Amino acid sequence: MAVTDTSLAPDDLGVPTESPPDDWFAIWTRSRHEQVVREQLERKHVETFLPTITRWSHWKDRRKKIAWPLFPGYCFARFGRASRLRILRCTGVVNIVSFDGEPAPIASHQIESIRRLVDIDLRYDPCPLIHEGMMVEVVRGPLRGVIGRLVRKGSHARLVLSVDLIAQAVSVEVDAADVKAY
Repeated sequence: MAVTDTSLAPDDLGVPTESPPDDWFAIWTRSRHEQVVREQLERKHVETFLPTITRWSHWKDRRKKIAWPLFPGYCFARFGRASRLRILRCTGVVNIVSFDGEPAPIASHQIESIRRLVDIDLRYDPCPLIHEGMMVEVVRGPLRGVIGRLVRKGSHARLVLSVDLIAQAVSVEVDAADVKAY
């Protein structure tokens, strides 16, 4: 009996196996177009993931809780490489995050980890991907604009500010949420 299902392909032993699932990709969107892109992709029957975080938004006359993208400027989608042009034609899509001109897949366990986090009742906040030894810039607070080397990560980051010419430095603790990679 021949296998006619195109989702199955014979392996080396002649036993049908399922074809690999489509990869997850990061879609780079125009500013504040993440939701628009997600809706368009869903209308095209593309699996999407737009993780959000609830924040208070302030206007002159009121305050309101709004779901903001956890990763501003990005929406995630699962599709085959053949669907690339269909994705790029959506309003608000700037590009698919790529390396050497080819869309760069995201490990599915990374997407599933974020999905599990946003589906439960734990408090979470976005944070920059920084590591000890990196040069970072303080983006909020009294040291805003200061650039230093991150020597300790945690709830309070320790920065070293140096004067290289005289080989001297000073260290200071700042809130880890107030620094970004330089």
